[in-house]
Amino acid sequence: MSSDLFGTADNRLQRSLADLIREVGANWTPIVRAWADSPVGQDLLAHVEARRAAGAVIYPAQPFRALSLTPLAEVRAVILGQDPYHGPGQAEGLAFSVPPGQKIPPSLRNIHAELQRDLGLAPPRHGHLGDWARRGVLLLNTSLTVEDGQPASHARKGWEALTDALIEAVARQPRRVAFLLWGAHAQAKAPLIEAAAPGRHLLLQANHPSPLSARRPPAPFLGCGHFGACCDAGIEVDWRLG
Repeated sequence: MSSDLFGTADNRLQRSLADLIREVGANWTPIVRAWADSPVGQDLLAHVEARRAAGAVIYPAQPFRALSLTPLAEVRAVILGQDPYHGPGQAEGLAFSVPPGQKIPPSLRNIHAELQRDLGLAPPRHGHLGDWARRGVLLLNTSLTVEDGQPASHARKGWEALTDALIEAVARQPRRVAFLLWGAHAQAKAPLIEAAAPGRHLLLQANHPSPLSARRPPAPFLGCGHFGACCDAGIEVDWRLG
């Protein structure tokens, strides 16, 4: 793995979103630019810049990293998170992922545990999921920024219009894709996916991997078998983590 894919200890947003949008992968660019030019996109960009100007610490440094690592035409699976980790050094623009050297969050530990139970893959010593992203697993949060110590602080500010458009774009691709919808927040996107491409994709639903819900009914995450289900459905994803 090249070091430029890893986050750093200082993962604060230090550049304007407008500047970062210019670096988004080419096949995602029309979607992102259309959102950025819309009233809701303009409001979100203005809000984030105003908060930065006011001294707010915002994470991550690269909100669009998932789009940079996973081209639209190569998406094989989608894992949806809610918003980035809100502690220093954690969020790196990939849902559930943290840079090597950071403590592995509890939800990610459960993801590793299910991966081992389902496919027999030994858990890695780190929490970086860049291997998945480079192999076609879109690790997308619904909100792409958050303020230090304030979970969901940028929810319902305009990011959802973009991430819904990205999900719809994936659903309209001719390739059959596995959508791993963990928790009520992610599962709320199922109608959006079905409306874009009725019956085309594999929708796998379970509780969120958080320790608060991972073992609870009606659909415990631990034991859900979603990783193997992708292979069983003919959707080839390399779930190994180095």
